[in-house]
Amino acid sequence: MPANDFTQDEYAERIAKTRAAMSANDIETLIVADPSNMAWLTGYDGWSFYVPQAVVVPLSGDPFWWGRPQDKAGAAQTTWLQASHLLDWPEEHVQHPDRHPYEALAKHLRERGLTRSIAVEKDNYYYSAKAHAILEGAFGPLVDATGLVNWQRAVKSQTELTLMRKAGRLTAHMHATLREGFREGRPKNELVAEVQSAGIAGVDGIAGDYAAIAPIAPSGKEASAAHITWNDRPLGRNEATYFEVSGCFHRYHAPASRTLYMGDPPKDIRRAEDAVLRAIDDAFAAAKPGTTCEDVASCVFESFARAGYEKANRTGYPIGLSYPPDWGERTMSLRPGDQTELRENMTFHLMPGLWTPDWGVAITDSFVVTPDGGEPLADIPRSIHVVPV
Repeated sequence: MPANDFTQDEYAERIAKTRAAMSANDIETLIVADPSNMAWLTGYDGWSFYVPQAVVVPLSGDPFWWGRPQDKAGAAQTTWLQASHLLDWPEEHVQHPDRHPYEALAKHLRERGLTRSIAVEKDNYYYSAKAHAILEGAFGPLVDATGLVNWQRAVKSQTELTLMRKAGRLTAHMHATLREGFREGRPKNELVAEVQSAGIAGVDGIAGDYAAIAPIAPSGKEASAAHITWNDRPLGRNEATYFEVSGCFHRYHAPASRTLYMGDPPKDIRRAEDAVLRAIDDAFAAAKPGTTCEDVASCVFESFARAGYEKANRTGYPIGLSYPPDWGERTMSLRPGDQTELRENMTFHLMPGLWTPDWGVAITDSFVVTPDGGEPLADIPRSIHVVPV
């Protein structure tokens, strides 16, 4: 459970960083609905993000966890908060047509005098228009704190990096399972099931958890699309299949994609492979503290341009602690125009994928920024895995 992985001093540092950002934005009370941010601040862990829940951070004193009554026991077990700081809402408000849990949150805030300069994560998967209307009806206009906590998470602690490297071990184990099980005629869903099982069963004493994103596993023309999952079609000859998967250890991720081919890959796919491999080498060489996100992205775009390809989408994003539906941290991006400077111990998923109208090749890696460049979080062969037929 996340809270058990970190010291109280580390949580205190996280709260202090968050409060400094709150003060800089004239925020007195911060309502955090993103479960990744909730876990980072308090350790809370549970499959409860399908109902309203939040962590409330005032400018002084401990934060409050707020959620469904039956999830309070989970908060007591997984957070570092005292029982007096675990709040709930009436159970009868679960998906009630006329009452809403955020009415109870408004009451809790009034009772504790937390009614001034309230901020919420407006652009977030887990915060609804209804919730916002209720809070604004109670307190007036709210400050937008989208990404405020996310940005505090960008530089990882040594403990976080240890967890991510363990996630990388799981990712490597999953890809080894893929290579072993990739054979002609096998229904893809069977292979995906085996890979999922490997990631959860774990390796070398490292037990896996559910990942924030389901396996991406398109073949042939399907692979011209970026985010198709899997089907039951048998694996066939003369088509590329790429798998994007991630091990997950105590909610930390280290995703990686690899491409596999049944038969002899044609020249255009080999040319794409060469461009992608060069892009990864160049990007990792550049990914040092002080380099910008744009600088790293340029390594990818320039490698593709030399090979005659054009890439229109971003080529990477920060990763770490996460819950469905996304393992990205939703802050900076490796793309043209992003002048954010890399700092030591930031972590990213480098995504030099190529998609044409007829096929796709994805070879991606997660890495940590070091003074010597990008250090991969998983040890996985990068070249296209070819199965002779």
